[in-house]
Order: sequence, then structure tokens, then C-alpha cells
Amino acid sequence: MNSDHVESTQGKQSSPYSDAHIAAYPVEYIAGIDLYNAGEFHAAHDVWEERWMGEVGAQEKLFLQAMIQSAVAFHHLEIGRPGAARQMYTRAKEKFSRLGRNVFMSLDLEEYQAQLDTALSWLLTVADPRELTQPNFRVPKIALLPEITDYD
Repeated sequence: MNSDHVESTQGKQSSPYSDAHIAAYPVEYIAGIDLYNAGEFHAAHDVWEERWMGEVGAQEKLFLQAMIQSAVAFHHLEIGRPGAARQMYTRAKEKFSRLGRNVFMSLDLEEYQAQLDTALSWLLTVADPRELTQPNFRVPKIALLPEITDYD
């Protein structure tokens, strides 16, 4: 594949969500996606947590907590805390599992978790993650499915 193809493909890359998503979902959710995709993991955590602390349904609360913890895992790696990153990664995985859904708020949870696993599973390879050298990895990108899905 030549670089012209890569550049033209990237130039056509669409937004991670549509106007329909903006209309259907809480502003904090959409803002958190933008921050997360920009690599602003602590800020994404803050905005999602603002929504999480409010009056939300049980499933949305569980989903937001998993999203918060996945963002915090990357923040911990940024500040050199692989043990804390591993803890947040495993807690996020557990919450996604408890949610028991493949899609929530238009996010393909199987695909997102596969991205998380690709990026972070190295944290689980030894008893003490401080013994590891952080490899290069691709941080997940959040892109919503076109369909608007119900949430509580």
C-alpha cells in the first residue's frame, strides 16, 4: 500500500459519531469520546464521571464506570503506574462483562474490548507489572455504530 492511499483514506475518515448520536446521547458521553480519542484520558474520565455521578440508570452507570476505568488505565500508563493501569484495565473488563451486552450507547463493546486487550494485555503477563518494559501499542479509538441504541 502506498502512502498516497493511506493519506487519502485518512482524509476521508469520518467522525466517530453522527448528529443523530449527538441528539440521542448525553453531552458528557459525546464529549468524553472526543477527549478519549484525543488522548486526553484524565479529562475523558472527568467528563464521564460527571455523568456517572448523576441520576442515571443502573446499566448506564455500569457502562460509564467501565469506560472511566478504561480511560484511567491509559492515564496511569502515561504517568508511569503500570500496576494501577493493570488494576483499572481488569476492573473495566469485569464491568463490561457484567453489563452482558454486545452494544451499549451505540458502542460495539466486543470491538472496543478487543482494542483494549490488544493495547493492554501485556500488563497481565507477569506477577508484578513494574517488571515490564512498556511496549509500543495502539491506543483504542472509539467510533460509534450508526444505529442509535436504547439505554436506561
